[in-house]
Amino acid sequence: LSLSLSLSLTLSRSVCSTLLSNIIGSGIFVSPKGVMENASSVGLALIVWIVTGVITAIGALCYAELGVTIPKSGGDYAYVKDIFGGLAGFLRLWIAVLVIYPTNQAVIALTFSNYVLQPLFPTCFPPENGLRLLAGVCLLLLTWVNCYSVRWATRVQDMFTAGKLLALALIIIMGIVQICKGRPTKEPANAFEPFQEYDVGLIALAFLQGSFAYGGWNFLNYVTEELVDPYVNLPRAIFISIPLVTFVYVFANIAYVTAMSPQELLASNAVAVTFGEKLLGVMSWIMPISVALSTFGGVNGSLFTSSRLFFAGAREGHLPRLLAMIHVKRCTPIPALLFTCISTLLMLCTSDMYTLINYVGFINYLFYGVTVAGQIVLRIRQPDLHRPIKISLVWPVIYLLFWAFLLIFSLYSEPLVCGIGLAIMLTGVPVYFLGVYWDNKPQCFDAFVGKMTYVGQKFCMVVYPAETSSEEGDEMKDVSSPLAKEDGETQKSADC
Repeated sequence: LSLSLSLSLTLSRSVCSTLLSNIIGSGIFVSPKGVMENASSVGLALIVWIVTGVITAIGALCYAELGVTIPKSGGDYAYVKDIFGGLAGFLRLWIAVLVIYPTNQAVIALTFSNYVLQPLFPTCFPPENGLRLLAGVCLLLLTWVNCYSVRWATRVQDMFTAGKLLALALIIIMGIVQICKGRPTKEPANAFEPFQEYDVGLIALAFLQGSFAYGGWNFLNYVTEELVDPYVNLPRAIFISIPLVTFVYVFANIAYVTAMSPQELLASNAVAVTFGEKLLGVMSWIMPISVALSTFGGVNGSLFTSSRLFFAGAREGHLPRLLAMIHVKRCTPIPALLFTCISTLLMLCTSDMYTLINYVGFINYLFYGVTVAGQIVLRIRQPDLHRPIKISLVWPVIYLLFWAFLLIFSLYSEPLVCGIGLAIMLTGVPVYFLGVYWDNKPQCFDAFVGKMTYVGQKFCMVVYPAETSSEEGDEMKDVSSPLAKEDGETQKSADC
């Protein structure tokens, strides 16, 4: 009994730490400005952070039920596909591949650039071309690391995780010191005094900005098949991790406003750097270095985990097989990493991080709502289905009401940004019918796709991972080692 309890506690800590490390990232160093700008007052900005944490927890509980009811890796892609059909699942995958992952990585890379370059331009903003160039170099370097070695990628993640913890600890401790000295820049009684007129559309955008910092809360649903005792550890991780993240985020934002007025915060593109300059004196260099380490690790983590969705999509036949292939010796998903890197570099055409956050936040919430609606549909369609975790339907209803408010007013406030996201999503409809739904394609088309796959395999030295019997696994080892073998053997490995 003692051994079982010890093992359970160890597994719970591991799951919680995984979830915490995936949520806490660059968002808390970039989103405060966007939240403050749209919330229009210090008090409402703090309420936005708290409410976003509560809504995130509700969404995570809904996903927990879905995760153990449909125990497939792939997260909301797998749930939407099973509940609403192949087209809906494909659109989720399509928008994730083309928008969500590349935009997230672009924002984190631009945050890295801002915190590296801001100390070099103390009296003005860094040049946009410099920001984009450094962000591109960061992406290319980390893509190479992830292509070269899984072990190197995990070591980079472990080394740079300490950066965000150091930066956040410094911010919160210095904020507490300021409060103890009685030096907040905004008295609590005047916290809701607006510096611009309140607008419900802008408040919706404030929630989108805040939700970016909570991104990663559904990471465990992407690896449900790999979790040990998910019925216990999944809800436990949610109940521990998300309240802790909310606490850290709220106190970090309180710390910001103890040292900076709202105007000073809005005038800074690197909030933590400005905070450090005001409170740390000669030691202010610690802050940009800590945040740069954190965001560098954040880009690496996003590149490292994004391939899971590619594998889930390829397994269902929704993505080109080449994107789910791995290197014959290094076992790294080189085609998926190269595709993600190129699409992220295209996102760097703009260096406006807050537009990118609105862009990805709207699309993310669109499918979060569709997924949670799927939970209600599944309850009605299959009421007797075994659900190891079953929550009250009050929670998905609350989530969907908030979701409707957010999407309607975000679309009203930023019709162009949100409209572009919807347009990109709808381009997936003809792609689905031509590429997935249409079975009897002309032979010349299949031959062309096969040839391109073969060329891609030769170029990247990759094969499709075997998931069959041991004999087939041994056969694949024989045909997949050197791709310089005979063409017939290489094609055989492509067909595995």
